[in-house]
Amino acid sequence: MSRIQKLAIGSIFIGALVFALKYAAYYLTGSIALYSDALESIINVVTAIAAFMAVRVSAAPADANHPYGHHKVEYFSAVLEGVLIIVAALMILREAYFGFFTPKMLDAPGTGLVINAAASVINGIWSWMLISQGRRLRSPAITADGRHLLTDVFTSAGVLVGLVFIPVTGWTWLDPVLAAFVAVNILWSGWGLIKESIGGLMDEALPEATLSRVRDIISGNAEGAIEAHDLRTRHAGKMTFIDFHLVVPGTMSVTDAHDICDRLERALKDEVEDALITIHVEPDNKAKHAGIVVL
Repeated sequence: MSRIQKLAIGSIFIGALVFALKYAAYYLTGSIALYSDALESIINVVTAIAAFMAVRVSAAPADANHPYGHHKVEYFSAVLEGVLIIVAALMILREAYFGFFTPKMLDAPGTGLVINAAASVINGIWSWMLISQGRRLRSPAITADGRHLLTDVFTSAGVLVGLVFIPVTGWTWLDPVLAAFVAVNILWSGWGLIKESIGGLMDEALPEATLSRVRDIISGNAEGAIEAHDLRTRHAGKMTFIDFHLVVPGTMSVTDAHDICDRLERALKDEVEDALITIHVEPDNKAKHAGIVVL
């Protein structure tokens, strides 16, 4: 089992534990804000299961029907997570609306807040691990899961700080207002996840800084060629696809042209991990006198 799959399984168990703690906090206090926090944790468990299934499928090798692999399936998991976050936010807003017109004082606030704080600490540690490992392993599903959990940590912290004032001030209306704050915050988080994942499904190019570095590598390692043009890049999960046309002298042998391509592939793979590179070699009469100049 890969490191990514182990992280995905870990998220399922951590999510279930955090949900149990947050629901206990809600049960003890009757707080709508803590209810919203617990509801979001249910989404964490569901999306952790979806992430595990996605990374499991994405790890499958390329086959006749999917010659470029199954890496894009992770983006579907991230889109699903974003949609579920939005659904949870709408449910929370509904509870906050009714709670605002029928506010009540919290029961056992101290115990409930301590339990919820413990759950948030667990979430914080795990989210940091998911984000760092997801970026290192270039897994959109794991990174998205970690970013969502980190949002959960921040909103939980805001809720806890706000709920402390209710027993002191008697401001019972603060509970549904905090729940609405949580809902709006996770709505924004869900939209961000959907937008980013759709970008991956739509074959967005590499960031401009990385593209600039790719151009420099091609320019500095294509000695013997004339130019490179029509550079295209895209992401698919942890894979990065790079393809371009390389113009060489018409009299150059196939062997020499192949050696240049091998040199370019090695240099690009040193810079871009898990890159799949396609180079189309052309004779000098195909030069466009544009694109990447060979140094």
